[in-house]
Amino acid sequence: MKRLAIIGDPEFNLGFRLAGVRDIFDVLSEEELVQIVERVLESEDIGVAVIKHEFLKKLPLALRRAVDESVEPTFVAVGAEGGAEEIREKIRKAIGVDLWK
Repeated sequence: MKRLAIIGDPEFNLGFRLAGVRDIFDVLSEEELVQIVERVLESEDIGVAVIKHEFLKKLPLALRRAVDESVEPTFVAVGAEGGAEEIREKIRKAIGVDLWK
């Protein structure tokens, strides 16, 4: 069974911790952000990675492209500009069907 991972700052991650999510990565610097995202991309155990939207914007272009194209794990940006449309598109891309139609 694939796991859920959370990538954000400690404040963003707090609610996920309280909900019992185990794979939580606290990002404290941009260098650490790159290392964590690369590690999650390479993980065979993680199926979905929730990332704070502003962190997604801080990734180097090549890494951001890899995140956008990744099917497993599927990255979902949450925050100011992320939202239902992005989640809808990620699900459609991952399974090939638009569940909202």
